[in-house]
Amino acid sequence: MTAPRPVEALGEELSRLAELHGVATAYSPSPDRAVPASPGAVVAVLAALGVDASTPRAVRAALAARQQELAERLLPPTVVGRHGSTPAALDALPEGTRLHIETEQGETRMDTEQLPPGVHHLTATASDGRSAEVQLVIAPDRLPTPAGRSYGLMVQVYSLLSRHSWGMGDLGDLSELTAWAGRALGAGFVQVNPLHAAVPGAPTDPSPYRPSSRRFPDPVYLRVEDVPEYAYVEEREQVRGLLERAARLRESVLEKGALIDRDAVWELKREALELVRQVPLGPGRRAAYVDFLAREGQALEDHATWSALAEVHGSDWHRWPTGLRDPRSPETARARAELMDRVDFHSRLAWLTDTQLTAAQRAAREAGMPLGVVHDLAVGVHPDGADAWAQQDHFASGMSVGAPPDAFNSLGQDWGLPPWRPDRLAESGYAPYRRLLRALFRYAGALRIDHVMGLFRLWWVPQGGPPTEGTYVRYDAEAMLAILALEASRAGSVVIGEDLGTVEPGVREELQERGVLGTSVLWFERDWDGDGRPLAPEKWRADCLATATTHDLPPTAARLTGEHVELRDRLGLLTRPVEDERVESATDVGEWLALLARLGLYEPATGGGRPASEEEAEIHAVHRFLLRTPARMIGVWLPDTIGDRRPQNLPGTWDQYPNWRLPIADAEGRPVTLEELAASPRLHALVDVLRVGLEAGAETGSGEGAGTGPGGGAGTGPGGGAEGGP
Repeated sequence: MTAPRPVEALGEELSRLAELHGVATAYSPSPDRAVPASPGAVVAVLAALGVDASTPRAVRAALAARQQELAERLLPPTVVGRHGSTPAALDALPEGTRLHIETEQGETRMDTEQLPPGVHHLTATASDGRSAEVQLVIAPDRLPTPAGRSYGLMVQVYSLLSRHSWGMGDLGDLSELTAWAGRALGAGFVQVNPLHAAVPGAPTDPSPYRPSSRRFPDPVYLRVEDVPEYAYVEEREQVRGLLERAARLRESVLEKGALIDRDAVWELKREALELVRQVPLGPGRRAAYVDFLAREGQALEDHATWSALAEVHGSDWHRWPTGLRDPRSPETARARAELMDRVDFHSRLAWLTDTQLTAAQRAAREAGMPLGVVHDLAVGVHPDGADAWAQQDHFASGMSVGAPPDAFNSLGQDWGLPPWRPDRLAESGYAPYRRLLRALFRYAGALRIDHVMGLFRLWWVPQGGPPTEGTYVRYDAEAMLAILALEASRAGSVVIGEDLGTVEPGVREELQERGVLGTSVLWFERDWDGDGRPLAPEKWRADCLATATTHDLPPTAARLTGEHVELRDRLGLLTRPVEDERVESATDVGEWLALLARLGLYEPATGGGRPASEEEAEIHAVHRFLLRTPARMIGVWLPDTIGDRRPQNLPGTWDQYPNWRLPIADAEGRPVTLEELAASPRLHALVDVLRVGLEAGAETGSGEGAGTGPGGGAGTGPGGGAEGGP
């Protein structure tokens, strides 16, 4: 990949300084166009990296210091290599340099021959007296990949209510879904939304992509009745009262059209869990809890401390008393001791949630799913939350992640998420990143990484400024991918990268080479290098999850009928006449339907049979097309199985649309329970299409071994959408 040439307006010295710190001086919204970064943005980003570039004199001093540092250092703080080969940084060492390696496995080595995969401690001593102590990451060449083709369901867990839910879907519902989908439907996986811990508030931000912590899950998803101690709560009258309130909350969503109220659900569950906690743990349970505390260590203590302090001082740690803003201060240590009972409560919630997540994956595997639960890793964390407080040294102060202006969003995007500092990650041996991945892979058969391009670079926006006044900061992609490969291989888990939108040249190829699957959405797959027509199925890439839609896009029924245009028109979100939007949408759908018909994938409705309507027949044809591609994984948006029209999230809206608060509903907008889904003829008719198609493909060998063809990445040309974000 070639970085944009330095912009002369910045000055040669400032451009060179920025380059040496991985800060871009220009970006390319299209392959033939370079846009310079503003000097103010570059200076602000450098300041967030601890580099003073505020004056020409400061720039010269910082440049000289950086050049001297790079010239004198023996090795970078983290050295990365692939199993079976010597890292390039070690090959470049001066002749006669002595190596001393303490492996992760406890061995001592004096050379790099056949080092096992892991994160090792390396000391290098050169003959001129220079030395370096660094982390040495040895990773497998590739990540695990699916053994065969499979289809699976994609669902936002909160939206899937059962007769036992307390007003929103929970981990008990997820376990039921995986057990049923694996055994009765032959599904290979269930993909879910990020289940990271949220920032409490009034109201809580419902977006699963702005969490308090990515390391620990959200206890609002707990199935309280599945906690073993629940059966022994002595205050049965209080329990009955809570169950009655939970039933009313559930009925308000399922029968009265109310939105999912996460705060109301959590209030009930918190009261119930306070009662459950009064039941002493048995010896075995106590031992399991103690093991969890030991395994999670400082990270859990920080998370639970932040949660306890938030109960007292509010959820924005920037507004706490000065001493408490530092997780390592004496004041925080005293407060932790004073609040130890609450710290223990939040630690136990993390343990219970981790236990139920593990149970959901176990249920999936026992049901015969080769992958099981596919979890989702958000691109970042909320600036006020637990991770941002506990890991302040690793986050760039005063910066927010977003996306640059492009043809679809001239103002750019600001997602309000603080970015990790690449220099601090490298200095720590990527410890926060490693621990995050290891925690998630414990209960994930596969992991979807939101905005996977962030492993290479992120658009940093100085807080208080517009997204246009940002610039890219580069990360060590080789290190990020190596650690991803290492942790995924240890867990035997697959990784899917969400690579929709604007993607830097070469990124998709590098991800594919390392075994990271991509994401291909039908409506974006066109022959952008040719006539722009829908891309023939045989030209799709094999190494991907292929879907008809996602949580950020219209459900397939809304796309086919044009209802998504009407929704955006009602909300005032269109930037051009509604008739133009209708014509474009109808033309797009018409071209796809024509291709489906030419390929013989469309079977018309036959009156009282299945499919029962033209709409269902078209949805069946769309999924037959996905099966015709070589994609290793076929994702089915669960609301599509019953004709739901409403997107779970409508980008560009905040309070105009109930993002992240809608239960799954049928074509008429009536909420549908998990039990009703399991009995739905419409769902089973679509599942029959998928099962027959997969079985036929297995017999003929279709879909195996195909490579990436033209347009093999979603959203690589017009219509692909802006750079994806939360």
